[in-house]
Amino acid sequence: MSQPTGAETTGRYLVLLEDKSVAAGAREMSRVAGISTAGSADSATREELAAADGVIFQDLGIAVVDATPDQVARLTEAAAAPGPISVVEAERVVHAYTVTDEAAAPPVDESVFTWGLQAVGANLSTVTGKGIRVAVLDTGFTVAHPDFAGRTAVTQSFITGETVDDAHGHGTHCIGSATGPRQPAGGGPGYGVAFEAEIYAGKVLSNAGSGSDSGILAGIEWAIANGCAVISMSLGAAVRPGTPHSQIFEQAATRALSKGTLIIAAAGNESRRPGRVNPVGHPANCPSILSVGAIDVQRAIAPFSCGTVDTIGQVDLVGPGVDVYSSWNKEDGGLGMRKRISGTSMATPHVAGVAALIAEKYGSRGWELWARLSQSARRLGLPSTDVGAGLVQTP
Repeated sequence: MSQPTGAETTGRYLVLLEDKSVAAGAREMSRVAGISTAGSADSATREELAAADGVIFQDLGIAVVDATPDQVARLTEAAAAPGPISVVEAERVVHAYTVTDEAAAPPVDESVFTWGLQAVGANLSTVTGKGIRVAVLDTGFTVAHPDFAGRTAVTQSFITGETVDDAHGHGTHCIGSATGPRQPAGGGPGYGVAFEAEIYAGKVLSNAGSGSDSGILAGIEWAIANGCAVISMSLGAAVRPGTPHSQIFEQAATRALSKGTLIIAAAGNESRRPGRVNPVGHPANCPSILSVGAIDVQRAIAPFSCGTVDTIGQVDLVGPGVDVYSSWNKEDGGLGMRKRISGTSMATPHVAGVAALIAEKYGSRGWELWARLSQSARRLGLPSTDVGAGLVQTP
């Protein structure tokens, strides 16, 4: 079994089933370990879920199960032999990626557009994101936010006992950067990249800002089922150098790409540059998830931004991630229902918004969308280990 080194875990386990062998995998889990599973949470009945030891995300071919040490050993043994069970991993705890340092207005003119929109060229682009579905998997969304009046948002909460309403603020901020307005209610700079994209807000992190792998996987399956071209995930878990990436999330990402959905995730905020550079976190360190680092207004790498430190995870692109102004869940002094915060979390939705613009202009999906994002990025004269292909640019 793959055990995430040094990671905080939930006590549950993820089981990867061979593609097109989900039913056989469910039978095998029952046979070798006595584990019963229900369908995905949105398709199984309440009674089925209550009686089951776990849930299978059918479209991803991944199960999340409660298992005793003996059952885990049996599943791991089955995964080592030919058959429908491929991989067993401990489920991780994940968190929203935000820096706690005080953010301030950058020394640039933001009277019309934020520095982030200017940096990615959104203020010059004629593409709006119209018709493109963008899923933001985070702490939810403040649906009644005045800046989004007249916009339709499809929402779903994957956190037990909590509605999609964002009592944290992080999710609302990320949705703002990716898909927010160019003319906010009551004035202020435009801050949304794909301002006419269709918003899909999946709550996979609690109001306290934490969640689990299974919540993310549920959100990914939901976004794919709804035909989202882009999934933005400003979340994750720190990893130690040399820690293997999750084979289960890698398979989820490749299966998403095969259905035309690109997953974009934050690289992480654990670095303390220049003295320490930490590796890209989970799940952004998976090869088939586009990993995003952060730069500041001077186009310098943010001191907190994780980087490429070994052969496992790498930064693919960077976006504006310092002193970023966007929507918030409550009044914040003179900024109204908006706030400035920093993190690779803030860079990620900028990239997701640009991805939506490219998807609209060229009809690109999946790997082609990734390629266009990389090919059009602006080179920064910084090491590729920090910035990948460079600063994302709008078409």
